[in-house]
Amino acid sequence: MSYGLYAVRKLKKDRRRWKKKDKDYVRRLFRLKQKHDPLEGSHMARGIVLEKVGIEAKQPCSGIRKCVRVQLIKNGKQITAFAPGDGAIKFIDEHDEVLVEGIGGRKGRSMGDIPGVRYRVIAVNDVSLKELVKGKKEKPIR
Repeated sequence: MSYGLYAVRKLKKDRRRWKKKDKDYVRRLFRLKQKHDPLEGSHMARGIVLEKVGIEAKQPCSGIRKCVRVQLIKNGKQITAFAPGDGAIKFIDEHDEVLVEGIGGRKGRSMGDIPGVRYRVIAVNDVSLKELVKGKKEKPIR
């Protein structure tokens, strides 16, 4: 290692060289997350509900987490989205239009005990799912 008075050129050259070994740097440089992400880099996306699914929680928890399969309107990709809240799945029907966002796990991956689910539903037919669950608003009939 050279940390001498006139070593700046070598240090800069080495830093440039070893940067390409850093996974996070390469992902940022080539924008790999936006390329493979179904939401294409945006925070939220609209989609149509295809079916309701129950996903078993990972060990040591037991329970069935209520999720929905959603086909995104903007690119036609299918994702699984979690319906947060007690009895929230009752307010979501097939062919409803939902708004989904990332669930907030580490580095955009799944969170908690729900395997393979990276998104959650935040609105159904332009009404907040949280307010539907609380009983403050009613779901419009389309």
